[in-house]
Amino acid sequence: MLKVLSHSWPLLMGVMLLMVGNGVQGTLLGIRGNLEGFTTYQLSYVMAAYFLGFLFGSWAAPQLIRRVGHVRVFAALGSLISAVLVIYPVYPDWMAWTALRVLAGFCFSGIYITAESWINNTASNETRGQALSAYMIVQMIGIIASQVILNLPDPSGFTLFILPSVLVSLAFLPILLAPTPAPAFDGSRRVSFARLFRISPLGCVGMLLTGGIFSAMFGMAAVWGAQQGLTVGQISVFVGAIYVGGLVLQYPVGWASDRMDRRTLIMGLSAVAALAMALAAFVALPFPALVAVGMVLGGITNPVYALLIAYTNDFLPREQMAGASAGLIFLNGFGAIFGPTATGWMMEEVGPSGFFLFIGLLYVALAAYALYRMTRRAAPTVTGAFRSVSPGASPLAVEAVLEEAVKDEPPADKAA
Repeated sequence: MLKVLSHSWPLLMGVMLLMVGNGVQGTLLGIRGNLEGFTTYQLSYVMAAYFLGFLFGSWAAPQLIRRVGHVRVFAALGSLISAVLVIYPVYPDWMAWTALRVLAGFCFSGIYITAESWINNTASNETRGQALSAYMIVQMIGIIASQVILNLPDPSGFTLFILPSVLVSLAFLPILLAPTPAPAFDGSRRVSFARLFRISPLGCVGMLLTGGIFSAMFGMAAVWGAQQGLTVGQISVFVGAIYVGGLVLQYPVGWASDRMDRRTLIMGLSAVAALAMALAAFVALPFPALVAVGMVLGGITNPVYALLIAYTNDFLPREQMAGASAGLIFLNGFGAIFGPTATGWMMEEVGPSGFFLFIGLLYVALAAYALYRMTRRAAPTVTGAFRSVSPGASPLAVEAVLEEAVKDEPPADKAA
């Protein structure tokens, strides 16, 4: 690991600063929008716009990189993000923010693809697994740290918008000045959605549902907290708890998934999440209990996302895994577009508890569908290819993680 850090620390530092900057603006807009008098439904459009831009960026950014190269794409998208972050408080209008969020999502998607290809290129075959693990950990650390920064200045001023702009700008220094040549970019060929659904109906439906869960969870958590009357400090603690839960439970869930039918684990975790959401929706919980609910929610959502990818790969030969993962991530991104708007509508109809109610309903649907699929065919042979994957990672990082997971598979005769 020390060898990996000595070669990759500039890139990892840059990624961490990017995540801090993105994490600050994601939560801040929910808080500031409430102060500006935006309705919950208006804020839901603002939050959903990021995922629309991110989805479009994941398709367009690879083509831009092939056309003009990593450095130019990186510099151009980074400049746009820095500008977008300081424009938010200048034009406090929900329609303007929606357009800016589409642009921010597009730019962050391209920047993640660029940074992740660079990180993957710096590692050797022997150290790539460790480098990717370090990358995932750095992502989580950056997001958690961003919630601490929210407690420093007043969210009604300009400072909290300027800080992420500065952090994003600083993130480019270690990445662009790293003594590593820009790598060649090779995108994988996707498996068609029709074929992907025939291979793994649960994987496709599950990724659509978890896309809605993920975007509702991270896009609307701050909006829920503001409606609930929480302080900025309490909102940041709740959002931070979601990420901490995802970090803590990844390994135990992964360990269990390689030793049992993954569908049983998906169904069980979804049922637990649905119960936790029902408790938070219908019972007036004290704040410490809400923090525990946030940890459970994050601790289940991140591993379930990785479980669905691993389960689909159990039906695929090695050479098709990368293309299938790209298709699954597209489905997840498509589902993410509708998560905040559906949550916003439900919160308008039933109040703040609609935040937990919507997520709980999606988890009920996932648990029920996993149970249904268990009656349709036998469990596949577990490949042991589960790896911790963040729902915010680009297809490039996910494909690289899967390649490392496949390399660690036991020989066929031993597995049998």
